[in-house]
This record gives sequence, structure tokens and C-alpha cells, in this order.
Amino acid sequence: MDYDKKKMTAPIVITIIMTLYYVIYFGFLITLIDGIWKYALGIIPIIFSIIMVKVCIERINEIKKGEEDDISKY
Repeated sequence: MDYDKKKMTAPIVITIIMTLYYVIYFGFLITLIDGIWKYALGIIPIIFSIIMVKVCIERINEIKKGEEDDISKY
């Protein structure tokens, strides 16, 4: 079980780093741009963050089920 926790840390850390990157980067762009683009740039990091969290949850479920190597299926 401890081995599974070690495998789960990488997807979780990468998800946190990428989500922070999206929020900070697009937050900086939002402060520079005016008009309707400001709203479009506000939606993009939210969508990317939701996708990253969904993929992370799927990967954690795969690790829990014992599907460590997805590529071997193909």
C-alpha cells in the first residue's frame, strides 16, 4: 500500500503545479488585456484546471486498481 502512495504523489504534484501555472499565467494576462478577451482568458484556466483534476483522479483510480502500465494495453 505504501508503494501505491508513492506512485500517487507524482500525478498529484504535477496537477497542483500545472493548475497554479494556469491560474498565475492567465491571471497575469487578464490584468494586461481589456474587453471581452478578459472573460475568455478567465474561462480558459478554469477549463484546463478541471481537465487536469479529472485526469489526475483517473490516474489515481488506475493506480488503485493495479493498472500501473497503461501502455501495455496497446
